[in-house]
Amino acid sequence: MAALLSLSRWRNLFSRTGSGSEPDETHYVYKASLAGPAHRFELLDEGLAWSMIGRSGVWPYDTIMAVVLSYRPNAMQPRRFRADLQNTSGKWIKLYSTSWQTSALMMRQDHAYRAFIGELHRRLGPVAALTGGVSRPAYVAGLCIVVLVLAVLVALAVRGLVIGQYAGVLFLIGFGALFTWKVGGFFRRNRPRIYTADRLPDELLP
Repeated sequence: MAALLSLSRWRNLFSRTGSGSEPDETHYVYKASLAGPAHRFELLDEGLAWSMIGRSGVWPYDTIMAVVLSYRPNAMQPRRFRADLQNTSGKWIKLYSTSWQTSALMMRQDHAYRAFIGELHRRLGPVAALTGGVSRPAYVAGLCIVVLVLAVLVALAVRGLVIGQYAGVLFLIGFGALFTWKVGGFFRRNRPRIYTADRLPDELLP
C-alpha cells in the first residue's frame, strides 16, 4: 500500500529546502517557470515525495516503473538535463537540472541535480526500467533530417564554388560547422541506451 502523509507533515515536509538552506542528496528544488511555484522533491523512507503546482504526493520506490534521463538544452541554457519518472499508474514527473531565476537567467543546479538523481537510483527497486536519451524512432528521424540539411549545405557550397561566390561558400562552411557542432552534441548525448542503477550515463548528467 502507498504510504500516506498527514496534512501537518506535508506542511513541514520541505521546510529544510527553503532559500537559505544548502541542498543535499535527499532534497531537490527547481522552478520550471517564473510565474509558477517551485517544484520540490524529497527522498523519504516511504518513497519519493513531491510537491508542485498545488499538488503533492508520495510515490513508493517500488511503484516507480521507469526513469528516462536525457539532455535537453534550450536557448536560455545550453547545458540542461531532464529526468522523467513514471509510476505504475502511468503518471509522469519531470525534473530539470536548471531553475528559473529571472526573465533573463536560468540557473544551473548541476551538483544538486546529480546528487539527487544518484541517490534516487540507489533507492529504486529492481522493477524500474532505466533508459537514456530520446526514443529510437525520434533519434533515427532526427538523424535523417540532419543528414538532409548537411547534404543541402554541401550542394549549395559546390554550386557557390562553380559560380565563384566564395564569400557565400565561406558562410555556408561556417554555418555547417556550427550546425554540426551544436546538433552533434545533442545526438551524441541522447543516443538511445539502457543503463543500470550503479552505472549512470555521464553524458546525461551535468
